[in-house]
Amino acid sequence: MTQPILSVQELKKYFVVGHTGLLGKRTPVIVRAVDGVSFEIYPGETLGLVGESGSGKSTVAYTIVGMYKPTAGKIRFMDTEIGANDQRPKELKKAIQIVFQDPGSSLNPRQTIKQILEMPLRVHRKGGNRLEMVLHLLEIVGLPPETMYKYPRMLSGGEKQIVGIARALATEPSLVILDEPTSALDVSVQAKTINLLLQLQRQFNLSYLFITHDLSLMRNVANRVAIMYLGKICEVANTADFFQKPLHPYTQMLLSSIPVVSEEEEALRPKKVLSQGEIPSPVNIPTGCSFHTRCPFAMPHCSKVDPPFVDMGGGHLVRCHLYP
Repeated sequence: MTQPILSVQELKKYFVVGHTGLLGKRTPVIVRAVDGVSFEIYPGETLGLVGESGSGKSTVAYTIVGMYKPTAGKIRFMDTEIGANDQRPKELKKAIQIVFQDPGSSLNPRQTIKQILEMPLRVHRKGGNRLEMVLHLLEIVGLPPETMYKYPRMLSGGEKQIVGIARALATEPSLVILDEPTSALDVSVQAKTINLLLQLQRQFNLSYLFITHDLSLMRNVANRVAIMYLGKICEVANTADFFQKPLHPYTQMLLSSIPVVSEEEEALRPKKVLSQGEIPSPVNIPTGCSFHTRCPFAMPHCSKVDPPFVDMGGGHLVRCHLYP
């Protein structure tokens, strides 16, 4: 079996956001943004990491690329364990790149596109004619050569994001983390950006960790889908199984809320699952299964015991007490 290009095991990332109590007896207030997440990504694969705002999916991304140091757990890229490394080798930094959600804030407004694309080439000491490399990057992503003389403010939102994609490709990475790359774009340019990403994946055999809150997008983009809720993954499955046989009540709730425009799509949508109450605060996550306060199928022990992952066959994993 093919070895994963990225393996994440029991990853945890906690943040201290304040303190409670009197002087001398102060207790830290901790947000468990990521609390025991495990998954693998294989060469040439797209894993969709889906969840509501505050579920911890972006924190997973930033921890993998080294922006955050993990509280616990292991991150292995190919044959190298990178989770605890404060100073990662340059070869590792070249191999893992990220495209951020907001293209406007991720590009330096004082630099031209040429300077922005030259930066990773200089940092990683790429030999050769840098001007030719910049022109090649622009050609790869479908932007005209004169784009390199413009500043980010002179580009549309879609063009800025495409520049961000070109910058990520400058180091010839193996894994690209896409942190909601289309959520800040107009609907008219979202499809163009997605098609570009799929084309680049085929051309360069890239692996993607595609982070989004848009489940319908994953149907056509991801090979596998993982669902996050309050810092934990609750279900992982191949895309076809995920949409045809969702198992976790939270997954069923999300899928049943996707708008449909035809009777065929309505027939494929799971039976409506109504959640109860509001999403708990990440500062005060419920004991046991964190979804039990909203789950219509909750049983008494759901509030006491955090369920383990159960393999339902075919790589379909679910973390729920409804399944033995």
